[in-house]
Amino acid sequence: MKDLIEKIAAEFETFKSDAELQTEKGNKSAGTRARKSSLELEKLLKEFRKSSVAESKK
Repeated sequence: MKDLIEKIAAEFETFKSDAELQTEKGNKSAGTRARKSSLELEKLLKEFRKSSVAESKK
């Protein structure tokens, strides 16, 4: 679970930097990367939710 949290944090940092590039500098390719990161974050957060529920049932 700790590894999963680290993956989420790293992916969020990637998303954050790309989103800032898009909004501040109008970088279109950074927007594309930010959207891709958001999809990856969605998958990781769903995985975290499953793992968290399983841990709480122990």
